[in-house]
Amino acid sequence: MDFDEFREFGHASIEFLINYLSGIRERDVLPSTAPYAVINQLPKEIPEQPDHWREVLRDLEHIILPGLTHWQSPYFNAFYPSSSSAGSIIGELLIAGIGVLGFSWICSPACTELEVVVMDWLAKFLKLPAHFRHASEGPGGGVIQGSASEAVLVAVLAAREQAVASYRESHPELSESEVRGRLVAYSSDQSNSCIEKAGVLAAMPIRLLPAGEDFVLRGDTLREAIGEDVAAGRIPVICVATLGTTGTCAYDDIESLSAVCEEYKVWLHVDAAYAGGAFALDECSDLRKGLDRVDSLNFNLHKFMLVNFDCSAMWLRDANKVVDSFNVDRIYLKHKHEGQSQIPDFRHWQIPLGRRFRALKVWITFRTLGAEGLRNHVRKHIELAKQFEQLVLKDSRFELVAPRALGLVCFRPKGDNEITTQLLQRLMDRKKIYMVKAEHAGRQFLRFVVCGMDTKASDIDFAWKEIESQLTDLLSEQSLVARKSGNVGDLAQHFQIHLGAENATHEKSQ
Repeated sequence: MDFDEFREFGHASIEFLINYLSGIRERDVLPSTAPYAVINQLPKEIPEQPDHWREVLRDLEHIILPGLTHWQSPYFNAFYPSSSSAGSIIGELLIAGIGVLGFSWICSPACTELEVVVMDWLAKFLKLPAHFRHASEGPGGGVIQGSASEAVLVAVLAAREQAVASYRESHPELSESEVRGRLVAYSSDQSNSCIEKAGVLAAMPIRLLPAGEDFVLRGDTLREAIGEDVAAGRIPVICVATLGTTGTCAYDDIESLSAVCEEYKVWLHVDAAYAGGAFALDECSDLRKGLDRVDSLNFNLHKFMLVNFDCSAMWLRDANKVVDSFNVDRIYLKHKHEGQSQIPDFRHWQIPLGRRFRALKVWITFRTLGAEGLRNHVRKHIELAKQFEQLVLKDSRFELVAPRALGLVCFRPKGDNEITTQLLQRLMDRKKIYMVKAEHAGRQFLRFVVCGMDTKASDIDFAWKEIESQLTDLLSEQSLVARKSGNVGDLAQHFQIHLGAENATHEKSQ
């Protein structure tokens, strides 16, 4: 492919993306394909001769897109946002075209230095403590990881190595293997699965401590667990707290957890993968309480900052602890400016050696949206979630399971778990909106998250109409079955719930 053909292919691809994104509401958010549908439509080997790019785009439309779940759709209301924007898409294109690997400063000075700049920009924008900035006098700073999973793993591994070195120094009678066999870490039973996985990869058990009835992990629970482990001869290493849990977007009590961690010299990492975007808002300042006392934290820019996946910001209070844990030098990685400045070589801050130029798409996104645009985006998600919350509250057939948190509403139809399961299955079969279930204390519920590149109030109304109409149909079908079977109990339950629906409809008409 020469440059003229490359230009045509590139222009056509941009048009393809614009048409896809502008018409995304017309597509079912979930695919209708069966397993192996894509596999069976594609050749079993690489084509011997090159295909024309027009054929590639045609197959993308007719084979690949029908097999996709459309994450940028406003009707994608599952998990958390995986956001994007025009600037970020262009940034990703430029990253691929420039094609640098920035594992050391000399490999591409601008790659490293731009990352230093945007991470300090972001730290200021989110109003994080000054010691997390590269420009501060301390040893702290920020780095872009691929995902929250990587950031958590880096924190767990660094904390482990620091704990091993410290404990062996104070207990020289123990071998390294004996010390490593006693290590233990902590998190909440509401935390993301990546935290438990980090414990598996680090060969260190992570105790998932019970959160309170409000889904929050507090210092008293951590203190009790650490006390048990210390009495049993185990060595506490790290606590991973969460601001914005996966199930309900609950916020662990960072201040009380940090007090316990400081007392026992335990590393405290905060996973703020979703909620971290709200740090930028004055009205959400309570979320920042205690962050001045944590050792590290992460926030996914691909959730709230309109930067496409993968892009997770991580900050360290003392980056030297990570560098000392991960530093492996080879002669081919050295350069004459090494050690002569405070500019980091980010290969020591991460798992892989190679590094993508992610800072470029962050820089472009921030410049094309501005701080005001980023704040407005977060506020928009919050307002749309409030709109959905009010629709739930007005329909007496439903109940909230937890307080609305940022762009997430957790709710369920009243009744047993089977009604929730059946309602979700009907919605999944129709493929108009996409939600997922969660569970706490034996109760299953639905999570409605505001996602999409350009979600509007009308999209929230569309989703609610889909949900409430499917519950109406479900209850009507159950009523019919109950009448035919003569099951008075089921029928009474149906009338109780259905009466709530009629009352809700009457209230709307007033």
